[in-house]
Amino acid sequence: MRLTDVQAGWRDRARRFAAERIAPLADQIDRQQATPASVLAAMREEGYLGAALPARWGGGELDPVSYGLVTEEIGKACSSVRSLMTVHNMAAQALTALGDRHQRQRWLPELCTGRKIIAFALSEPGAGSATRAIGTRAVEVGDGYLVTGTKKWITFGQIADLFLVFAHCEREPVALVVDRHSDGLTVTPVTDIFGTRGSMPAEVRLDDVRVPRSHQVGPTGAGLGFVANLALDHGRFSVAWGSTGIIQGCLDACVSYTGQRTQGDRTLKDHQLVRRHLTDMLVAHTAAQAVCYRSACLRETGDPRAVMETALAKYHAAEAAIRVANDAVHLHGANGCTTDYPVARYLRDATVMGIVEGTHEIHQVTLADYAFQRPYLR
Repeated sequence: MRLTDVQAGWRDRARRFAAERIAPLADQIDRQQATPASVLAAMREEGYLGAALPARWGGGELDPVSYGLVTEEIGKACSSVRSLMTVHNMAAQALTALGDRHQRQRWLPELCTGRKIIAFALSEPGAGSATRAIGTRAVEVGDGYLVTGTKKWITFGQIADLFLVFAHCEREPVALVVDRHSDGLTVTPVTDIFGTRGSMPAEVRLDDVRVPRSHQVGPTGAGLGFVANLALDHGRFSVAWGSTGIIQGCLDACVSYTGQRTQGDRTLKDHQLVRRHLTDMLVAHTAAQAVCYRSACLRETGDPRAVMETALAKYHAAEAAIRVANDAVHLHGANGCTTDYPVARYLRDATVMGIVEGTHEIHQVTLADYAFQRPYLR
């Protein structure tokens, strides 16, 4: 595939930005379990918080390939920062596609510029991949709803200004935009998570929170099948490219380490088994990037295969990232288990990639169904 000048420009710009503004702080972000305000401001200034959103409202309106390349570069530097870009864009994408004219006019200008952050509030303590098991309830009262329930693992929920909350209203799913400052809404930080430790997750509790009907996105009954699925599709695309960035980060780290580290009178890179691992990492990155490119091109043309090919890309890239990161730790030996090198962080972050936006197991079920359909869709 040949990149256009615009696509190559976005990639190169993101590569410089990530190397200069994010990578030097990645270990600090991991240790302190928070993304500094300076990084948030830089992401906002560069337009990455609205990168996938319409130019009409102030967004970057990047084509899928450009957006993917930007995501890969930021994901290589720090998965926690990449996750902010992912969750903000996926929730705002749903609002862009399914919100009404007044909702878009009200929220999109600030979301596209990053002046406000929106979080995706679907998961609950007892409901993750089983989205239809969500227990949050919305009761119709006058010209709105009273919402009660608890959301958990909400990425960047600690600093979000808005939450795209999913609830059941008389057994029908609804999607509602809820303001952080609503009476009855409580945000509690979730700390000491395994990976993406700087993604500032939160538990969001809603106790009879009053939400105007004008904050409902899409019709009643469409909350999961349309609003959530549209957002999750974008999230999987972003996670796929972010996983590819982790693979590249691991390869770069291992090339550097094995080229300098000696064993006896030879550098590690001169050992046959070490070279095998480096080859496998190179192939893993090339393959993961290839399926991500395929997904991006299908999304660009509106191909009906795009949703499932995006899920395929996410599954493959996340699985490959875990395998490569594990090998990277082993190549570093005891050093790989310390914070002196980035590979331990890569392994923890890669593990999270296999869980968010659909676990490996969920994708194994859905992609098997796709395998039966795919011959007829070529």
